[in-house]
Amino acid sequence: MSLTVTPDRPLRVAVIGSGPSGIYAAEALLKSDLNVDIDVLDRLPTPYGLVRYGVAPDHLTIKSVTRGFEKTLGDPRVRFLGNVEFGTDLTHQDVLSHYDAVLYTVGASSDRRLGIPGEDLTGSMSATEFVAWYNGHPDAAAREMILSAGGVAVVGVGNVALDVSRILAKTTQELRSSDIAPHALDALEHSHVKDVWILGRRGPAQAAFTTKELREFGELHESEPVVDPAEIALTDAEEAAVTDNVKKKNIEVLRDFAAREREGKPRRVHLRFLVSPTEIIDDGTGHVGGLKVERNRLDDSGNAVGTGEYEVLPVQMVLRSVGYRGVALPGVPFDERRGVIPNEEGRVEGRVGEYTAGWIKRGPSGVVGTNRKDATDTVAHLLADVQGGKLPGAPQPTRAAVDALLAGRGVQVYSFADWQALDAHELATGQAEGRPRRKVVHRELMLGHRQG
Repeated sequence: MSLTVTPDRPLRVAVIGSGPSGIYAAEALLKSDLNVDIDVLDRLPTPYGLVRYGVAPDHLTIKSVTRGFEKTLGDPRVRFLGNVEFGTDLTHQDVLSHYDAVLYTVGASSDRRLGIPGEDLTGSMSATEFVAWYNGHPDAAAREMILSAGGVAVVGVGNVALDVSRILAKTTQELRSSDIAPHALDALEHSHVKDVWILGRRGPAQAAFTTKELREFGELHESEPVVDPAEIALTDAEEAAVTDNVKKKNIEVLRDFAAREREGKPRRVHLRFLVSPTEIIDDGTGHVGGLKVERNRLDDSGNAVGTGEYEVLPVQMVLRSVGYRGVALPGVPFDERRGVIPNEEGRVEGRVGEYTAGWIKRGPSGVVGTNRKDATDTVAHLLADVQGGKLPGAPQPTRAAVDALLAGRGVQVYSFADWQALDAHELATGQAEGRPRRKVVHRELMLGHRQG
């Protein structure tokens, strides 16, 4: 028997993941004409996903989207169930029993590897791990990050690569106006980093970063950009082929950096192009002692081809930032090659009533706002399926049934009211220190702010 939504029988939807995609999906459901009842679940006590734990702490304006998120999560038709892990606290079968539809919006939390010797040496890690550490993600907050390296290589030329490089290049005073996690601010205050190398395997015309993020390297207090004019030189044909305005502006900024007189600032950010890492060198104690790179050229198709010319960069830390990939969820189909949930325009392949949105749907592309249309498109298909009589309806579609199940398993559910109390605490303690926020980074301390 197909589901019929009435004033007394709402459409029960579970959204797995409370990042931008999940909240935009909930927002789209609220805007529909149907009576809806939505639970947004997250394994962390705190909502907002990438906005809280991925966006650079010194880019606070991007985080202003949370004002809209607060409105969505504060709607009485929506519940935030934090500290609830899908697959453990609530299984795939549990979700199908208690919700008419489920949307998977868990993002892409893993990273791609370089696949070169030495990648597992101490001091070599993903930029994802480093970002999680300085943003106070509970999974990374306890990690000891000793910034004794004088040189750091950041492999990749996307905005995440620029973010981690900028954080390493900034002074503590510059970072105090951000919401960087307290433990990271303390560690960076004692950082020995003097040189950061940002490495792109192709040329400046192929780099994926945006101009605003690039330009910031010319505005830092104690760090200056270093660019080799030869590495950003373009032939007339290559110049003519650059039609994207962002890439044109990027090239202009890089040329400005290359033409600048060196100021002798204590830190330097080297923007390198046409180089590929080939080996992370062991210093003899299991730590990073250098990075061997090969010089590249571009073939007629714009692909990087090694030239056989090598150099070794004097670095003691390597951060790879060459892409994200999704992680499989228990009981949910997964495409290992692409790192996404296989789907047709958001409908999970081979499943009725299961949907996906965001990076786990399409792969890691776009910015925070890109996820709004993506989620809205998926929700449109979900609503069409409801109205077309394609959803059978869950056997136990009530909030009380979910609450009883979680309580019976001893799950300490973190509500939106709990998050609001924690949020107020972080803002107040931050203000007392002259900072926008002082993040609570350990799960047990977050849970201490539960209201009931």
